[in-house]
Amino acid sequence: MRKIIHFNQDWKFIKQDEDQAMGIDFDDRNWKVVQVPHTWNAIDGANGFAYHKGACWYRKEFTIDDSVQGNKVYIEFEGANSITDVYLNGQHLGQHRGGYSTFRFDLTEAIDFDAKNTLAVKVDNTDVDDVYPQMADFTFYGGIYRDVNLVIANPVHFDLMDHGSKGVYVIQEEVNEENAALTIKSLLVNDSEEDKKVRLWVDLLDAEGENIAYAAKEVTLVAGERKEIEVPLVIENPTLWNGRKNAYMYEARVSMESFNDVIDELTIPFGVRYFEVDAEKGFFLNGEHLALHGVARHQDRKDMGWAITEKEQAEDMALIKEIGATSIRLAHYQHNQYFYDLCDQEGMVIWAEIPFISLMSKTELEGINAKQQMVELIRQNFNHPSIMFWGIQNEIQISGERPELRKLVNELNELTKKEDPTRLSTMANVMFVEDEDDYNYVTDTIGYNKYFGWYNGEAGEFAGWLDGFHKKNPTVKLAISEYGAEGILQYHSSDPKIKDYSEEYHALYHETVWKIFEKRPFLWATYAWNMFDFGANIRDEGGVRGRNNKGLITYDRKIKKDAFYLYKAHWNDEKFVHITGKRFVDRTDDNINIKVYSNCNEVNLSVNGGETTTLTSEDKVFVFENISLKEGINKIKILANDGNNSLQDVALFNKVANPNESYFAPEEEGGIVANWFDMPELGDVEIEELVITDDVYSTRCTVGELFKNEETKAIVTTYLGDVEEHPMFDMMQGFTIDTLSQIASDQFSEKMLYTLNKELSQIRKNEQ
Repeated sequence: MRKIIHFNQDWKFIKQDEDQAMGIDFDDRNWKVVQVPHTWNAIDGANGFAYHKGACWYRKEFTIDDSVQGNKVYIEFEGANSITDVYLNGQHLGQHRGGYSTFRFDLTEAIDFDAKNTLAVKVDNTDVDDVYPQMADFTFYGGIYRDVNLVIANPVHFDLMDHGSKGVYVIQEEVNEENAALTIKSLLVNDSEEDKKVRLWVDLLDAEGENIAYAAKEVTLVAGERKEIEVPLVIENPTLWNGRKNAYMYEARVSMESFNDVIDELTIPFGVRYFEVDAEKGFFLNGEHLALHGVARHQDRKDMGWAITEKEQAEDMALIKEIGATSIRLAHYQHNQYFYDLCDQEGMVIWAEIPFISLMSKTELEGINAKQQMVELIRQNFNHPSIMFWGIQNEIQISGERPELRKLVNELNELTKKEDPTRLSTMANVMFVEDEDDYNYVTDTIGYNKYFGWYNGEAGEFAGWLDGFHKKNPTVKLAISEYGAEGILQYHSSDPKIKDYSEEYHALYHETVWKIFEKRPFLWATYAWNMFDFGANIRDEGGVRGRNNKGLITYDRKIKKDAFYLYKAHWNDEKFVHITGKRFVDRTDDNINIKVYSNCNEVNLSVNGGETTTLTSEDKVFVFENISLKEGINKIKILANDGNNSLQDVALFNKVANPNESYFAPEEEGGIVANWFDMPELGDVEIEELVITDDVYSTRCTVGELFKNEETKAIVTTYLGDVEEHPMFDMMQGFTIDTLSQIASDQFSEKMLYTLNKELSQIRKNEQ
């Protein structure tokens, strides 16, 4: 029988490369003792541009019981970022390239059963040109950051080397309310030197553990053979996995028997359901419309990075449940198996994706690693009923217009549909992809990462863009895969504006956008970016280095921002009241507006114990206008009744003479893009009409295109500064200057764009 030994304790670690660290006799006495999960970037990964990247080493000595002899022994890593080399007793067992999936190596031939064994693991989080992601707007934490296990199995076993999968797939052929027709596909391996006859036995159990169906098949396995066996089974009158209403789970208990012995056995939780997306009406689960109220999640946490435990993952899920979400986009890579299990159990509809993000390799054009990670994602997560969408790319168009990129995106979609025809493919386009672009027709469904109201334009522009896109592409199944604004709790304003980083603008942005989204049923999902603040080493904005602050909850999960309660009011039926702006304590205005988020129909306000004022609202937002403040502390109380209990929230506002300077962000004028360009002051410029043809350079060209030509590069550098030195330069290369001017609207004046175009258009594209 299979045995799993947890292998997390007492590893030795050194934060540097050591040429001979794989050797048995290497002296590691001065190395630090660490416990897995572990990352060497727990602190520096979210504090600024520079964090430790490179090869580091782990070593562990162990003995193994003599009784294991005759079995197979594997080492299993549930996640190590990003290139991992494994050695046992000095022998190189192999290398895994990619930081997010489970991988295993066979230790059997290298183990010494009569002495101590030395396992040495080199993990390297250096960016390389043929492993994804190449570059992205989040920190790539290095280390063995998920669990490690030893797996001991009979020589005849379910395949442990099938891209990190379990080797058993519960395939849902056809599901409805009457029957769930399944195929249990098992990959059987005979690693012994003899032919073996086994009985493959499959029991299906309901949630109460009762056997509801079974089947058996006699199988002969030739020595050294790997065989795929399919067993059909039907669940009559199934209880469907129905999202948060009823996340009903069955189990498939799959075993191999030889005479009176069970030689290998796996228990596979699964749920049965059917689903579709309609281009006009949205997402349907089991024939009923389900609004996918979504949030996106990164897995890292303050002072822990990616090295989190089940405790932190359960806390994340509890917060996502509290807000009332029905769907999660698990960005931008494969997440922990435990979290996918939680999604199954809690009824979340999941978008799962690979880290094919931002930039495609400049040298490896076949996408070997992207395809490898796609196969790993699908095979390792095939049995999770919560997953209904496989994501093949995120903003990969930042790489620029490249025929090899379009070819690879199409190939990834074809691979995804080949690996799993039972689910829908999807992808997240960067905001500058044109509405009519062929990218919108590659996958079954599509998402756009749009940031009207933060990086460009105003939040209200979502309405016009959505309606226009849908009119042009009535058959495209559209989602908003990202939207959001930075919100830093230190900053406050009674007159919130775009890019002021205030908690008030953050909340107002989400109010505005949500009103637009909820009126457009053709959107099959929307995903707020992000549920939690997260580490992003390339960022330095709003006085906070190394983080993306768009979360609805802080990086440490301690504080729910006001916008969290806006969504809770819309998505969660549990009654509550919440006064916004409570951290905006010091007020200079004689009269202020008090805004309340609540899913109650009516709320009551009292000031300093005085008479109450009552408001009703249908949009979950209650605004009490022109509330007078006395000098000093003012106590605001909100009361409501949910029919059974009295609900209340209290805020204290301090009337002061002078504004609290700490409430103002140091970068109100432009945010992160203020750090992109070092522009000169332009004198008097007379703007004349320019005729710009396609055969000359202009601000319609991408930064990457302009930097390939020495003359145009010199012009751009003259006016924008040495942008090549900025950590976000790789991401900029896919943007046109015109697009950057929309994002950095405070910096790009009409005079600047005119001057750039006047000089760039003097250079013809075919001259170099």
